[in-house]
Amino acid sequence: MSTAPAPSASLFDHLLELRNRLLRSVLGVLIVFCCLVYFAQDIYQYVAQPLLATMPEGSQMIATDVASPFFAPFKLTLVLSLFIAMPFVLYQIWSFVAPGLYSNEKRLIVPLMIGSTLLFYSGIAFAYFLVFPVVFAFFSSVAPEGVVIATDISSYLDFILKLFFAFGAAFEIPIAIILMCWTGITTPDNLRAKRPYIVVGAFVIGMLLTPPDIISQTMLAIPMLILFEVGVIIASFYHKKDDDESIESAGRE
Repeated sequence: MSTAPAPSASLFDHLLELRNRLLRSVLGVLIVFCCLVYFAQDIYQYVAQPLLATMPEGSQMIATDVASPFFAPFKLTLVLSLFIAMPFVLYQIWSFVAPGLYSNEKRLIVPLMIGSTLLFYSGIAFAYFLVFPVVFAFFSSVAPEGVVIATDISSYLDFILKLFFAFGAAFEIPIAIILMCWTGITTPDNLRAKRPYIVVGAFVIGMLLTPPDIISQTMLAIPMLILFEVGVIIASFYHKKDDDESIESAGRE
């Protein structure tokens, strides 16, 4: 006795599932935020260390807005909570789209989601530990004589968040290349042929995403080029594997 196929989920069911996944993601971020909000001032102090370490002796950061001493650490803690909860958020996204994927797609998506998370964290760490000390030391050294450096805490927060997102997104280049080659948008050979344009494009992106100084632009462009090469190499292995599998399947037929 054959069993009838299960009815496909309706649009309402998909929307309900999407709502539940979004609510769980928001709840996960809020839970992390509640755990960190008590340490908001300490977190801001830690993030401000690269600037404070390069400021002239006797200078300090200032707050030009009445509410800045509260809202700046609060905003930073909220963004940090999103960063920390990102694996859980990605898991919710994965759980939503997984039922509609083929088995070979599932095998690729899971490593890509894990890899994209680690690369994003790596980009933030690269910016904090390597880029910030160099950039802030450069800015402090070129200040005109007689100018007292006293950075506003809100301006500093906006500056570092911009760089965090820029470097975090730039470190996703290998994932983007693998996805483009996987979907057939391009091939590793085509990307290699366009390498001179990629080099120019990396420095243009570095100019647009970083402050107007050659140091931070270069420190963003060079990792982008290295990650581009890594992505092309990985995509080459993946395409080679796909070609071999297609030949084997054609031979079986």
